[in-house]
Amino acid sequence: MDNLTHSLVGLTAAKAGLERLSPGATMLCLVAANAPDADVVVLLFGDRWDALTYHRGITHALVGTVFLAAVLPLLFYFGDRAWARVRRRPPKTNFRGLLIASVIASATHPLLDWTNSYGIRFLLPWSSRWSYGDLVFIVDPLLWMVLGGAAFLLTSKTKTSKFIWATIAAGITCLIVVSPRTGQLPRPGLIAALWISAVLVFVVLYMTGVRERWGSRIAFAAFALVLAYWGGLALAHGRALARGTAAAETILWPTGGESVLRLAVMPTLANPLRWDCVFETQKATYRFSVRLNGDAPAGRVIRYPKPSGELAQALQEVSQQKPTRAFLGFARFPVARLEDPDCVSQTFIQLADLRYTEPGASRGNFALQLPVDCPNESYVGGR
Repeated sequence: MDNLTHSLVGLTAAKAGLERLSPGATMLCLVAANAPDADVVVLLFGDRWDALTYHRGITHALVGTVFLAAVLPLLFYFGDRAWARVRRRPPKTNFRGLLIASVIASATHPLLDWTNSYGIRFLLPWSSRWSYGDLVFIVDPLLWMVLGGAAFLLTSKTKTSKFIWATIAAGITCLIVVSPRTGQLPRPGLIAALWISAVLVFVVLYMTGVRERWGSRIAFAAFALVLAYWGGLALAHGRALARGTAAAETILWPTGGESVLRLAVMPTLANPLRWDCVFETQKATYRFSVRLNGDAPAGRVIRYPKPSGELAQALQEVSQQKPTRAFLGFARFPVARLEDPDCVSQTFIQLADLRYTEPGASRGNFALQLPVDCPNESYVGGR
């Protein structure tokens, strides 16, 4: 998930009661909820392929999460003792309380990351196998609203905090309502109206003193809504999986000689009724959309044959290059094609993870293009 969501979870968890365990526990919860993403430090020493290799790596695994959950309270505890010595006052923090808060907040990070289709490797360094929840899109405005609304109600006590929350709300509102990415939302006008209405509701709740009446129960209610939302997405995912499997069998029926080896349905941005389905057979990898309230497949069916002949030879040629190894180690449904196989200019092998994009598209680490030697004969392929 995005770091805004992780931060809101950490802050809401603190306001649910963890802040009472020790002075400094609120800040610790914020840090611990984001700490596994410290693996981005690899960008200071490597390139984007190093980042692809190590992101959601050991710091997100069980062993890394436990390590961070133990180290962070130690840093806070001894930092407080050192500061107390400088200020000539007694230390304030309680190590046991910090440790409990750190363990709970740290555990939320890999759990949230598992819920989306990017995946996580829980058992590193012993196993590099990826695990995917495929329930929640990697950014989810509903989580921002529920968790952000709860945190706003519970923390807006000073002019500074109110200004910070107003800035956050304005920024996200612009992102949802008027940014260039608004067009990626389904029914953007309806979503914008719902978002603005929800913001106004939380402002009214704040003005009517709901924090004073409900207190930490607001945080528990927010987490209950998140769990209910996940439960609804799990039901939708199960239905999408069934529809996707049936649609895949329908697609393969006329071809013969192919059967589904593995299949996944993945969430889309702010639309629990539409899911992306990708499946692999002995001969190809396919992608199409599944609509729970319409026909499946919805829209065009994309098909990429598995590498053979000159394409397989070109893939073998680049297989030991660092970008290829990093990409194939990450990609869940890798596909490939040759660009300009007739050698009119320069021949490239284009790779993509079909859960995100197609070969030749520019999607950061989710697509790759490398020059290869001109094949002796033209590659003939199709979709």
